[in-house]
Amino acid sequence: MSKKKKKKEVTNGRIEAVESALSKSERFLEENQKVILIVVSAIIVIVLGFLGYQRLIIAPKEVKAANEIFMAQNYFEHDSLYKALNGDGQYAGFLEIVDRYGATSTGNLAKYYTGICYLKLQDFDNAIKYLKKFNTKNPVAKSMALGGIGDAYLELGKNEKAIEYYKKAAQQKNEFTSPLFLMKAGLSYELLNDYQNALKVYEEIRMNYPKSYEARDIDRFIAKAKGMLR
Repeated sequence: MSKKKKKKEVTNGRIEAVESALSKSERFLEENQKVILIVVSAIIVIVLGFLGYQRLIIAPKEVKAANEIFMAQNYFEHDSLYKALNGDGQYAGFLEIVDRYGATSTGNLAKYYTGICYLKLQDFDNAIKYLKKFNTKNPVAKSMALGGIGDAYLELGKNEKAIEYYKKAAQQKNEFTSPLFLMKAGLSYELLNDYQNALKVYEEIRMNYPKSYEARDIDRFIAKAKGMLR
């Protein structure tokens, strides 16, 4: 049997499978319409309950959390990391804010601060733990958190995991953090004597981020990697 005929049979088989699945879905909807409406109604009730929870429970906590985090942020900015984490007896630290207000956006931000504090204190396992809990759609903040996880893994001697997170950080496309974490990935590849992949990320910096700080000296790193591959 020719390859073309085999390919045609496979394609036809896939089309028939899709059509069969669609027919089954249509029959399911017709036969179970009443049950589906009940389920959908229940979901709407749950959603409305969630919105009420957001308004009545989360919103007041958000205000309280925002009022309480400022002192921990102040300690963080002055490198008083122990007080930033644990508080000073009068004001809450990031750990308490995460515990009490973790469902709020301020509590979420406190997870990031907590992770960075632990990173600076060289408690790398806790740094990874809290930075992984931080969730954001902001590409720069997300990149910084992922890159921080990469830094922690690097300090733990887990270079492959460090590279994995540096590359994830670089994928949050922006002109500031992407070239920074590509550079860290390249240097981590060098620690593994993997100059082929180091060269790839260095060339990516030169091509995609020519105006970045990392690009200023990137030709030297490219030349070094090429030299090691000869």
